[in-house]
Amino acid sequence: MTNLQWERPHRVVLVTGGSRGIGRATAELAASQGWKVGVNYARDTDAADEVVAAIRHAGGSAVGLRGDITRETDVITLFDSLAEAFGPVTALVNNAGIVAPAAPLADMDIARLRTMFDTNILGSYLCAREAVRRIATDRGGPGGAIVNVSSAAARLGSPNEYVDYAGSKGAIDTLTIGLAREMASRGVRVNAVRPGITDTDIHASGGQPDRAWRRGATVPLGRPGRAHEIATAIVWLLSDEASYTTGSILDVAGGL
Repeated sequence: MTNLQWERPHRVVLVTGGSRGIGRATAELAASQGWKVGVNYARDTDAADEVVAAIRHAGGSAVGLRGDITRETDVITLFDSLAEAFGPVTALVNNAGIVAPAAPLADMDIARLRTMFDTNILGSYLCAREAVRRIATDRGGPGGAIVNVSSAAARLGSPNEYVDYAGSKGAIDTLTIGLAREMASRGVRVNAVRPGITDTDIHASGGQPDRAWRRGATVPLGRPGRAHEIATAIVWLLSDEASYTTGSILDVAGGL
């Protein structure tokens, strides 16, 4: 049986937040399957360089791309720079996102809320907008795919911890459904993966480095997910093997 993903010779993907966690696992897996990868990062140049070096060492193609996804000019530059390196972009993994220390909504200040929504919502919308401008066939693009990284928090709410984060991921679910319908006749598939508790360092950035294993023990499978398990779903949705899948939100959450 022919593996359909190899029938498209030109595959270039931008992975936002690609220097760590799910983003890194996705960048490395995509590269191993023949994608040319743009590894976006905001600040940690050393971490991004490590990902790019690992991909190249394994025989893949990658370039590090520094940029703040909340800045329109940075987003445009990310896509321009990736296209200059590898040719027209054909896919986006909208992965970059943040959490903040656990707190009930009543204790969240305006600065936290603005930062959360600017990064997780505005940044994702800007990246998706720029992607479809370049990928959509009716705009002269080659066609392709977008995978948004949401969270099981979007349907669970994360009370007393991250209701702001959960709300931002609810917006990503809505973006996925609406944009998929806009782009269905324009050569762009749009889907989302909704991870559950996953063992990455995002928990430490929220002040709870042990959260993944503490909370992971409560899910039906009895453990947190691993970054590569989430990446496998993302890369499948990017591939032509998922050619009849758009507007879908895939839970990869251990039964949660």
